[in-house]
Amino acid sequence: MILTAVIHKEAEWFVAECPEVGTASQGMTVEDAIANLKEATEVYLEEFPQHAPSHPILTTFEIPAHA
Repeated sequence: MILTAVIHKEAEWFVAECPEVGTASQGMTVEDAIANLKEATEVYLEEFPQHAPSHPILTTFEIPAHA
């Protein structure tokens, strides 16, 4: 199963989220955050199986710089 990881930095941590499943985790590096997200998602899906999760639409948008 191929899922999406959205990663952002919060203070000294990298936070990784899986929008298809709703799981999240963190790590000191991007690699650690992804590894922890993978483990958290596997454990979650063992408890709450899903069939063919839909993939999110990822896009960008622009706002004025002064906002």
